[in-house]
Amino acid sequence: MDERTVFQSITRKRVISVSPTATARDAARVMTGAHFTSVLVVEQPDILLGILTERDLVTRVLAKGLDPDVTTAREVMTANPICIPPETLVSDAVVLMLERGFRHLPLVSNGKVLGVFSALDALPREVGAAFGQVEFNEQVNDALG
Repeated sequence: MDERTVFQSITRKRVISVSPTATARDAARVMTGAHFTSVLVVEQPDILLGILTERDLVTRVLAKGLDPDVTTAREVMTANPICIPPETLVSDAVVLMLERGFRHLPLVSNGKVLGVFSALDALPREVGAAFGQVEFNEQVNDALG
């Protein structure tokens, strides 16, 4: 069986977004209402500026004592997120996420955002293969010095 692509594996093939001037509370409400763990920060017409995740809200707003009714998405988003094409294999996406320490990757094709791949979208088999690839890469790096 061939490995699935990230586009095939995303559970929700729609995009939720907020403007860069939306408050952190507004972004949290949008995520909660859609049952998503991230929201894209988009400037019209469809210019991806960044991504804001639940983890960002916890570490960049709540933990720092910022007011979620005043703090804007632009202030606490991850700007210029790494994006991947929809044909990327799941294990390759998971390796990238593990190496870079994040859990969400916007899928972009011809400048259009098609969705967001989350670590939760990865199948256990593919996650295991990705962990094996990361361990192999670390062993190669250690061997090469």
